[in-house]
Amino acid sequence: MTDTEQRKAAKDFADYWKGKGYEKGESQSFWLSLLRDVYGIEHPEQFITFEEQVHLDHTSFIDGVIPATKVMIEQKGLGKNLNKPIRQSDGSLLTPFEQAKRYIIELPVSQHPRWVITCNFSEFRVYDMDKPGGDPEIILLENLPKEYYRLQFLVDTGNEHLKREMEVSIAAGEIVGLLYDAFSKQYADPESAHSMKSLNVLCVRLVFLLYGEDANLFGHHGMFHDYLAETDTRHMRRAMIDLFKILDTPIEDRDPYLKDDNPKLAAFPYVNGGLFADEDIEIPPFTDEIRELLLTKASEDFDWSEISPTIFGAVFESTLNPETRRSGGMHYTSIENIHKVIDPLFLDDLKKELSDICEISEEKTKRKKLQEYQKKLASLTFLDICPTYLIQSNGAVRECA
Repeated sequence: MTDTEQRKAAKDFADYWKGKGYEKGESQSFWLSLLRDVYGIEHPEQFITFEEQVHLDHTSFIDGVIPATKVMIEQKGLGKNLNKPIRQSDGSLLTPFEQAKRYIIELPVSQHPRWVITCNFSEFRVYDMDKPGGDPEIILLENLPKEYYRLQFLVDTGNEHLKREMEVSIAAGEIVGLLYDAFSKQYADPESAHSMKSLNVLCVRLVFLLYGEDANLFGHHGMFHDYLAETDTRHMRRAMIDLFKILDTPIEDRDPYLKDDNPKLAAFPYVNGGLFADEDIEIPPFTDEIRELLLTKASEDFDWSEISPTIFGAVFESTLNPETRRSGGMHYTSIENIHKVIDPLFLDDLKKELSDICEISEEKTKRKKLQEYQKKLASLTFLDICPTYLIQSNGAVRECA
């Protein structure tokens, strides 16, 4: 379903349910329609369960549960105030959210929800149980056509994949932290501005090279590792300087005999964008510890290609901001929040344009349109406001002024 189609589906849903909302008779139809028509679940009756029993001092029923995405729903009728306590069968007064929390206590831990939604047909209140005491996100039915993405978590079953990406990014940050500390000890004046800048640039370059060899950006897997492995500790600094210079030199401008003198060095491609352009950075002497870190822990024992490009900036941040790194964490914008910005800004339009091209039946016209589309993508520049780097759509990494 394209963004345009989903917006229309959300509008149709909101229009149909405006003014409707009988708690006992229409709740299930409401949620089945929402999942099927707006979020594309083909068989929503297999995705959501209703009226699950929970045993308090009496038997109660949970209005809705989506096990795959860890969602619990407490549904009320149209016009009900979701902040107002409601008298329960035992005489207690509980808000809909407090009612849901009472159910949670009686469930096995493995069935505890990540999200609790209280709803009265015209308003959704979303509580993130990972943020105890936090205010709920409020989505109005009338705003669903433009804010449908805020309920996307209802059907997002990729949480385990996201968790893995987060774990990998954190592990990568820890490796970079070890390299950062090991190199820092080698500088003659590690507190000087020039040394700090050099150390940051050096770590960013190493991250790029480690990612590049695992993602096969250089021609074959392990290329950076194999180049360094032939060099002993004493000569590794010179090998790194030579590599940085080659990476910043177009193929046609290189020594034509380099492939005979040093074939592993000559095999590296030219990296545009200026990441390796500054020859004034200070590279300190290597140690056996640094050599072991690079060859074994950073290269052999870790697969940098598993890092999501969406989260990759967190690794850069961990190298460029020592205070953030030392505070014990890497801070990044979640994939969900990133898409809230980029989808309506440009990605939805790009996807729609590609989809329209792919539907062209005449092959010659389609090929021509696809080539034009490819050139358009290569010409785009996306700027993420950050302290140091601008990353272009063609992969070029350019240092900001």
